[in-house]
Amino acid sequence: MAEAAASGGEAFWLLQAVLAEASWLEVLAPLVFLACWVGYWLLVDFFRIDRRSLMRRMDEYRHAWMRQMLVRDNRMVDVQVVQVLVQNVSFFASSAILIVGGFVAVLGASDQARAIAAEIPFAERSSPLVWDLKILLLIVVFVYAFFKFTWSLRQFNYVAILIGAAPYDQKPATLAMAEQIAVVAGRASDHFNRAMRAYYFGLAALSWFIQSWLFALCSVLVIIVIYRREHRSAVLAVLGPAGQPVPGMTPEAPQQAARPLAPGRGRGA
Repeated sequence: MAEAAASGGEAFWLLQAVLAEASWLEVLAPLVFLACWVGYWLLVDFFRIDRRSLMRRMDEYRHAWMRQMLVRDNRMVDVQVVQVLVQNVSFFASSAILIVGGFVAVLGASDQARAIAAEIPFAERSSPLVWDLKILLLIVVFVYAFFKFTWSLRQFNYVAILIGAAPYDQKPATLAMAEQIAVVAGRASDHFNRAMRAYYFGLAALSWFIQSWLFALCSVLVIIVIYRREHRSAVLAVLGPAGQPVPGMTPEAPQQAARPLAPGRGRGA
C-alpha cells in the first residue's frame, strides 16, 4: 500500500510539473493525438461502423487463396507468397527497433538535441521535461509498432507451417482447415496493418518538435489518409466491395469465407 501511494504521489507530482512547464497547446496536442488514434480504432476496428473496408475485401481473397491452395499438389507458389509477406514484415520490424534505439540515444543527449532544434526559427521552445516526454512518446509508439510487427511475423510463419500440413483434397474437414489458415493469415495481416498505422502516427508525432498545433493537425490528417486508403481507395474500387463474389470462386464461397468477427473479438490488440 505504501509503495502504491508513493508511486501515485510521484505520478501526481509529474503531472503537476508538466502542467506548470508546458503551454496549453503542448498539453492539448497529445490529447488530440490519442483521441485520433484510439477513436479510429474504436470506430473502425472495434465497432466496425463502415464495412466497406479494403482489409475485409482482402480477407475474402485470402480465403479464396487457401481454397485454391488445397488443389495444388506443389505448393511452392503459396510458400513463396508467404515468404514475401514475411520479408516485408521483417523489414519494418527491424526498422522499428532501429528507430527506438535512435530515440533512446537522443534521450541520452537531450541537451544537444534541444540546442539543434532551437536553431530552427519557427520551432517552439520546450522545457527539458516536456522535451523528454516528446521523445518518450515516440519511443512508446515505435515499441508498440515493433511488437505488432513481430507478432504478425510469427503468425505468417504459422501460416507457412499450416500450408505445409494441409492435405491435398477438398473434403469438408480440409475445407474447414483452409478457413482456419485464412483466419490466421488475416490476423497476421491485421496486426501488420495496425503496426503500419502506428508508423503513420509516429511520423505525425515528429511534428511535435516543431509546433504543438502542427502535431494536432498532422494527427487529424493521418486519420483522413488512413481512412481514405482503407475505405475509399482506388484499390478497393478495383477489387469490388466486400461481399461480392471473388472471381473464380463459386457464389456461395465468399459468403462462407467472409463471416465477420463479432465486434471487439478476434481482432485484439
